[in-house]
Amino acid sequence: MLTKDLASLDRQHQIHSLHHPVETTDSLIFESGNGIYVRDTEGREYLDGLSGLWNVNVGHGRDELANVAADQMKRLAYYSGYAGSTTIPSIVLAERLIQLAPSMGAVFFSSGGAEANESAFKTARYYWKVSGKPEKVKIISRIHGYHGVTLQAMTATGMASYKKMFSPHVPGFIHIPTCYPFRFEAVESGVTVGEAAARELEEAILREGPDTVAAFIGEPIHGAGGAIYPTDDYWPRIREICTRYDVLMIADEIITGFGRTGRWFGLEHWNVKPDILSFAKGVTSGYLPLSGIIVHQKIKDALDSVEPANRWMHGYTNSGHPPCCAVALRNIEIIEREGLLENTAKMGDLLLTALKDAFEDHPNAGDIRGGKGLLAAVEFVEDRKTRKNFSAQKDFGAQLRIEMIDRGVLTRTRPVIGEHPLPGDEVLFAPPLIINEEQIHHMVAVTKESVETVLRR
Repeated sequence: MLTKDLASLDRQHQIHSLHHPVETTDSLIFESGNGIYVRDTEGREYLDGLSGLWNVNVGHGRDELANVAADQMKRLAYYSGYAGSTTIPSIVLAERLIQLAPSMGAVFFSSGGAEANESAFKTARYYWKVSGKPEKVKIISRIHGYHGVTLQAMTATGMASYKKMFSPHVPGFIHIPTCYPFRFEAVESGVTVGEAAARELEEAILREGPDTVAAFIGEPIHGAGGAIYPTDDYWPRIREICTRYDVLMIADEIITGFGRTGRWFGLEHWNVKPDILSFAKGVTSGYLPLSGIIVHQKIKDALDSVEPANRWMHGYTNSGHPPCCAVALRNIEIIEREGLLENTAKMGDLLLTALKDAFEDHPNAGDIRGGKGLLAAVEFVEDRKTRKNFSAQKDFGAQLRIEMIDRGVLTRTRPVIGEHPLPGDEVLFAPPLIINEEQIHHMVAVTKESVETVLRR
């Protein structure tokens, strides 16, 4: 079938994520991938600078993962993971995940990141009811945080553009400023940004009442919100505050998990351990859908302590799906076998250095973020000194993305939007963990050339 026919059928019959027809006029139609590259139906090859959608960690075209999925499907494609039945891949994978997160106790599997966070929120509320504190139901999250777009996850998400057309939102969710060093406002003398941002959590807990707050959720490093890095004192203080006020800490590791930051999980950089950890994306490198939560042993003990009538009435048809779990096991094996944590740490340092070499003295580069694995961003502004953003009418981010695509590099740009503090136009980087030095330099060179092209207009 011709590409133009496929494009027409796509416009007629498919509703895409973040759907609007203006975005489907000239859609790229991809048909193959190999390593860090994907190819469209016109035969053009692109460097995948965002790992699909933050998830193809081991790269495209891995026959090994396809074969594992096929072998498992031939043996057993599906059986229910509801209480009373289970499968070998889900058992083995759960054990493997506990080995990777040794401070935790048990795993529940779901299919996508939003499902994982929904499960985390429900589990937090369930835990406190079982613990005799049924009033602890509120969830605190952060501006610029992204946790999915199902109704609860969307409400927790701190990006207004995802929510404005779907009100009313779920009650019981509170948003606080995040640790955003480039934009954080009103820092007192002698107080670090990390201290001030962590204090926002403490003040929110006290304002709402500790006896009403079930959990706090945050990404170790923001992903969709702009690859925003916290200061190193932030997460240890968050952990201490959650412990002090008896609030569960949920780590949203959906992007940062499974090697993205050069560690198995992002919070390892600060030696901080959560009560609930949500994961997805990189666990299978996107080859099959899988997600879940890993919970502390105290939470597993609470689930096991109740009478049958009060059981944890939560579940999904595809929980523990055998081929998905089999692929995840082999994906983890590949990450270990090929030393991808080490490569990610090394290439992440190189990416940050290359971005600084390209943009550190650039008058429109407001902030350059990176340094913990292959998760980086450059935030562009009209005036570097005042941090004034380009006008929305300039459409800098969207134009930059188009120029980069024309030069064969796919990534994500984030335009000036309505969250506060208002970020500038951002270009985000999260290439597959197999990327090499030459490819890093090419990706950055294309970015710089594209930036200059847009600025000349």
